[in-house]
Amino acid sequence: MLVHGCDCSLVMKTSRFIIDVPYLSETVREDITLLYEEAAIERDGTVKAMRKFRGTVGCVVTPLTIGTAPLLFYLAFGFREKPVFVSETRNMYKHCLRLAHTEDSESFDVIQTRKRNENLLFEKCYICSFELRIEREQSIKLRLDIVSERSPSVYSYDDRIPKECGERFQSDYVTYKIKDTSTGSVSEGNKNIYGVTIVCKKENGTKTELWIRRSSENGSDIPAVIDEMVITARLLRDKYEDRCYGTFSITLKNVVLISDETNIESSDAVLTL
Repeated sequence: MLVHGCDCSLVMKTSRFIIDVPYLSETVREDITLLYEEAAIERDGTVKAMRKFRGTVGCVVTPLTIGTAPLLFYLAFGFREKPVFVSETRNMYKHCLRLAHTEDSESFDVIQTRKRNENLLFEKCYICSFELRIEREQSIKLRLDIVSERSPSVYSYDDRIPKECGERFQSDYVTYKIKDTSTGSVSEGNKNIYGVTIVCKKENGTKTELWIRRSSENGSDIPAVIDEMVITARLLRDKYEDRCYGTFSITLKNVVLISDETNIESSDAVLTL
């Protein structure tokens, strides 16, 4: 169930922030299952079913912007080591975050509008897994898998929340650095890497997978064991002071190669770590 259109909106609300998140697709809905009762008499009996409500489930795929990235990363990762917001009147986008991936994260509410005069409120939502997608010549996207133990209710308030339309992070302005802590050397992966996907799951702990899309024309420059890999994305515009506030970096440590899905008939390859 994919929803597109200008009349649809998806608002994420915490105790401190409320943002109308731009999205490419979303499937947030009430989780319903059917409890079946088999027929007492084979073939001639009647099969009965009863609906059982199990809360909320679904996902959102959203492009990252300068306005949404701080909040969405905070909700996805779940732990902060520094203040989420640093007050600064001259720059409204000055956020300082240092996040660590944990199983628990802060809850939030989702206000969903799919057509005019129909608003649903999903309370106490959590992110159970997420994907960060960096694909060639596209905006950077974040997929959030959302769950809640509560069923949705009708949201009767007619709040007018401006849509977030800030500058989007693009994959063309992403750099990759692979560090070898034993030798202290740093290799630039831009020549071969043209895209990555980071998959993080939160179930009985945390599990992270890194899918690297690379060109094998120049040979393999990615080791089987990566001590540290830093992925940095920057915005294109120069108006952000020192280009500091339009930047985010993700650091992955102790990454081990699981599979190499290189296609020998082409120059493309996918590594799973």
